Amino acid sequence: MKCGHQYCVDCYRHYLAQKIKDEGEAARIKCPGDKCSRVVDSKSLDLLVTVDLKDRYQELLTRTYVDDKDNLKWCPAPNCEYAVHCDVKQRDLGRIVPTVHCACKHSFCFGCSLTDHQPAPCALVKKWLKKCEDDSETANWISANTKECPKCRSTIEKNGGCNHMTCRKCRNEFCWMCMGLWSEHGTSWYNCNRFEEKSGADARDAQAKSRQSLERYLHYYNRYANHEQSAKLDKDIYLKTEKKMTQLQSSSGMSWIEVQFLEAASQALQQCRQTLKWTYAFAYYLARNNLTEIFEENQKDLEMAVENLSEMFEKPTDQLAGLKVEMMDKTSYCTKRRVILLDDTAENLKAGGSHYASFSPQKSTDDVLTNVYTTGHWKFNVDL
Repeated sequence: MKCGHQYCVDCYRHYLAQKIKDEGEAARIKCPGDKCSRVVDSKSLDLLVTVDLKDRYQELLTRTYVDDKDNLKWCPAPNCEYAVHCDVKQRDLGRIVPTVHCACKHSFCFGCSLTDHQPAPCALVKKWLKKCEDDSETANWISANTKECPKCRSTIEKNGGCNHMTCRKCRNEFCWMCMGLWSEHGTSWYNCNRFEEKSGADARDAQAKSRQSLERYLHYYNRYANHEQSAKLDKDIYLKTEKKMTQLQSSSGMSWIEVQFLEAASQALQQCRQTLKWTYAFAYYLARNNLTEIFEENQKDLEMAVENLSEMFEKPTDQLAGLKVEMMDKTSYCTKRRVILLDDTAENLKAGGSHYASFSPQKSTDDVLTNVYTTGHWKFNVDL
């Protein structure tokens, strides 16, 4: 070898076989010499790799080549062997959502390899998924639906209608409404005169903020989850589309080409559901401004059109022939509104680059101090 180390050919082949078969290495196999960091050159490898390992070796070389290239990535679809090319740089992922389409017809984000998540940038998607999976929302629920004893700070859940609370741990008696001492409230809870007590006001404020934060999150999460579930149901319908097309063809006398509007409608529903799902994750982190209202109007328009198309798609087969023109128009409309929403969002995301806003920190939706992060014309209540 060029490093000066010498080995028996059979031993070297055994060493290479172990590296290729067991460790999955090909292009970065190092000399087996003690503390030798020299990589075995390709000419030597071609001479030494046995015939039975040639295919595996070439496959690993190809995979290593793709993995080493920033502009190449393997398609994550099951059993797909294609690699996809994209020139979007890592530094641009905050203002561009690089959706690519593989030859196997699978669409995914080149930045994070997740299924197409337009219009939300990769960093925002990562934060949203973590938030949905994290136990922090369980803690938030506890915070919104329970209070702490003013004396021993034990967590207490109200399990009855009476506001006269007694802590099981320290036996402290207090008012659930104002957190003040129950002894100062008289015999009727509704005559509470401690409403403006400082400690009680602080407790109410914390409770209200926690509840508001939870309600806001649930507003967006429920709609996100609804479109995700609807997309799965629409996919089940899509699997039955061919059967429905066959039935329509036989019952109405239409040709196979004439019933293709059902497949087009099914594909449009899938795409639009996927987009609408991620618009709610995107909207959750948006800071309010004029652009937000425009975004929500586009979102609303697309959502209404999708629901109308989905309702028509689920009609009995004998009614579909009479709905053909209407379904084709609605399919076209849904597709156009989706493109308009994504183009408008992408244009405002890309415009002007990314930077932190120059004004002072504000309270974010998670009630933590953070800078408002500006990406293009969009402002987010989270650091991307």
